[in-house]
Amino acid sequence: MVKINLALQGGGAHGAFTWGVLDRLLEEEGLEIAAISGTSAGALNGAALKSGLIKGGPEGARDNLDWLWGQLGASETTTPEWMHPWLPHPGAVSKAVEYSLPYIWGETMGRMLSPYAWGPAYRNPLEKVVDKFDFETICATDGPRFFVGATQVRDGKIRVFTGDKINTQAILASACLPTLFQAVELEDPETGVIEAFWDGGYTGNPPLFPFFDKELPDDIVVVNLNPLHRDQIPVTPPEIQNRINEISFNSSLLRELRAIEFVQRLLGQGALQPGSMKEVRVHMIADDDLMNDLSVATKSLPVPSVLKQLKEAGRRAAGGFLESHKADLGKRQTADLKEMFG
Repeated sequence: MVKINLALQGGGAHGAFTWGVLDRLLEEEGLEIAAISGTSAGALNGAALKSGLIKGGPEGARDNLDWLWGQLGASETTTPEWMHPWLPHPGAVSKAVEYSLPYIWGETMGRMLSPYAWGPAYRNPLEKVVDKFDFETICATDGPRFFVGATQVRDGKIRVFTGDKINTQAILASACLPTLFQAVELEDPETGVIEAFWDGGYTGNPPLFPFFDKELPDDIVVVNLNPLHRDQIPVTPPEIQNRINEISFNSSLLRELRAIEFVQRLLGQGALQPGSMKEVRVHMIADDDLMNDLSVATKSLPVPSVLKQLKEAGRRAAGGFLESHKADLGKRQTADLKEMFG
């Protein structure tokens, strides 16, 4: 049995790709998930994954993830399986949404109107979904350890919620985009003081440092939603805004990966004593070609057909990773961090 840690990146409705990755990983024999770190959509996926594993093993986790994404818009009745080959490419749908007048008006209003302007009428639309989670199992000491990242607004630093500190408000805080939602107020896990929190993607997308615990396995499998590289320079306003979003939400992950590569290099050069620092092995599951075709529009507006296609893409990416690299898990790193930061 190979034990792994899962790092689940945030990316709004594009988190349906992670749904597919997890669905495929849960089918694989010989894999055990020891810990999960998630931010935003990654936190929702992670919560459904852990709760399902405790209640029903891998099949229970797959069912729970299906339930979650059904709640978020992936309705079985809108896109029957037989229609999937004829559905428009997700990139085409994303472009159509991005340049539609309702989306443009909504984006414009979002830049002019604070979420606090709604007053007593304000409701976080995710709350009705997250309230249905089984937090008894999510917070349990059994099963994989679970870490949720959020950004403390006043000091701008990452906070990690774990154990019984995870509740509806912690999950909502992890997914709180400040232009769309009011800051979520809850107890700071470090100080015990009530503080305001925003999306964890700004400071840890997702946080990797909880995996440095010596009791956890050395292999970290990152499910990446935001493309690390784009060949084309963005020139239109939507393209520019989209790339700003991607860079912002990748920066914290890249910082932690650079730190990991630095420690690996020092250990390899003998500048650090073996065992003085944990030498983790990083692996990545992604589909940058697909994500390069998408935009921020389908992150904020879940389109049922796109959610289903993202799930299928996630399953393919995870299947390809397992075929190429399952034998490497527990033995060697497959993400080329030297190339990434060379």
